Amino acid sequence: MSTTTNRWVNGQCCAAGAPPLALYIHLPWCVRKCPYCDFNSHAQPAGLPEVAYVDALLRDLEQELARLDETRPLVSVFIGGGTPSLFSAATIARLLAGINALLPLPAATEISLEANPGTADAERFAGYAAAGINRLSIGVQSLVAEQLQRLGRIHDPQQARAAVAMARQAGLANLNLDLMFGLPGQDLASARADLSEVLEWAPAQVSYYQLTLEPNTEFQRLPPLLPDPDLIDDMHQQGLVMLAAAGYTRYEISSFAQPGRRCAHNLNYWTFGDYLGLGAGAHGKLTDPASGRVQRRTKQRSPSRYLAAVDPTSGVRILDDADLVLEFALNVLRLPEGFTLDLFQDRTGLAPATIAGIVRQAVGDGLMEQWPTAHGQPRLRPSALGLRFLNDLIARFDTSP
Repeated sequence: MSTTTNRWVNGQCCAAGAPPLALYIHLPWCVRKCPYCDFNSHAQPAGLPEVAYVDALLRDLEQELARLDETRPLVSVFIGGGTPSLFSAATIARLLAGINALLPLPAATEISLEANPGTADAERFAGYAAAGINRLSIGVQSLVAEQLQRLGRIHDPQQARAAVAMARQAGLANLNLDLMFGLPGQDLASARADLSEVLEWAPAQVSYYQLTLEPNTEFQRLPPLLPDPDLIDDMHQQGLVMLAAAGYTRYEISSFAQPGRRCAHNLNYWTFGDYLGLGAGAHGKLTDPASGRVQRRTKQRSPSRYLAAVDPTSGVRILDDADLVLEFALNVLRLPEGFTLDLFQDRTGLAPATIAGIVRQAVGDGLMEQWPTAHGQPRLRPSALGLRFLNDLIARFDTSP
């Protein structure tokens, strides 16, 4: 029997409220595809179809909004890829103006764009800022030339340093830097030197994550020789200590921020908020205003098919109760601060009793802990052991037959 509770009555929001709404936009082209990348990215064609693609994105948004019975203000916009910084500032300005005409952006909306140091340009970054971009995420990945070459990156260490300086000069102070560890041939000292230099730049956020060999990638087909697992764990633990000492709070398993500077868009994902997905291969999650059910929407993966489609939607899936439990866990358990049962009920429409037994067992096994709050309801969060063995903890929330 379903334990779903309806948060909506006659299309009107009940007291629990609808989840926050964000917007993800996928720009699928890169100079070339990195061998570790499993994202929907494609080598750029001879002539990048910027105008046609923005036209398609805005048509896509119009169609998505026509399906919604109510309009929520956007908490964030995230332009990812691919390499969004291949697109000109004028194109990004046109895209954001088109979005604002269809779905007005509050002044405080976080608007992020991903940038590759190999495509960094001072004038372009200044143009992005003028267009409304107020958060830039730069894929540094490493500051060792040989490592960058092994990763198939198109930039060198000096270009990474220059990209950070250009972003600052453009007034893009809300800066995230991506950095990898566990790279082929990397030792503990090299990992420490990379992170130490990134921390000297004092970005608002640091994404510090391990290189993994993902399915359907060149690295999965021809795997490089990686450091042994114990050394990789030492790199990770070293990084956690360094980030904490530099004043960064770990607000997601691989994400660290200065006080008060967490990424709103990613937090919306991880707290199981709603988001529209625009662009080739984009995914979206929406709560239906009539039923309260959650649906996943996907778009055509092929850029050419996306551009040619009258309706680029390639799939719609309504999540059942087991899907909701697992997907909620997949996201919210990445947060060291965890969640409350009120959040679980609000975002899934399911009664807290649905997961009570799972949580009780996980607490008993030391993978989760209850943390008191000023509001009385405890937070349920992964323990240090649970964060270390997060996949095992998440698997406990798989209630599918």
